[in-house]
Amino acid sequence: MLFRKTFTEEADIIKGCLRGDRKAQRVLYDAYSGKFLAIAIRYVKDRDLAEDIMIEGFMKIFDKLAQFEGKGSFEGWMKRIIVTNALLTLRNQRNLLMEVNQESESVANLTPYEFTDMETADLLAMIGELSVGYRTVFNLYAIEGYSHPEIADLLGISENTSKSQLSRARAILKQKLTDQNLKERSISG
Repeated sequence: MLFRKTFTEEADIIKGCLRGDRKAQRVLYDAYSGKFLAIAIRYVKDRDLAEDIMIEGFMKIFDKLAQFEGKGSFEGWMKRIIVTNALLTLRNQRNLLMEVNQESESVANLTPYEFTDMETADLLAMIGELSVGYRTVFNLYAIEGYSHPEIADLLGISENTSKSQLSRARAILKQKLTDQNLKERSISG
């Protein structure tokens, strides 16, 4: 990641932000705002709300920066704050409803699918069409790399509900990919 001349190292940026240096804060914001906005958009569809989540997340990052102990990735630490902020927003809006699916075993064995020349943006759009609960668990597990116990803790649900949500999200995405593949074959064939 390239930073301005006065802040060439991540450690320098962190030190500058801890001193309240506005230039250091701007460098950090400029370096990560695009990535963190994309994360927020994966959780909430509304771009304005996602921008609010990202900005509030940066305010928390600057506020809690002294708590970063240098263990692990600084970006990962910040990302966790952004994700947590997005989840709190969903929870506060009462949009985070989880469905319990008793058919999780049979759902996983749906029709096999093939990947097409689908762009990442198309796949993210499909993920964005999932219900809030499915989308949230899918994002946390498949994209952010959280475990089911961590997801359960973050969302205040059981591990089985997390697993069920993920299973259902995958089944829906598989079906969408299968439908997309069949559609492309019928157009080209």
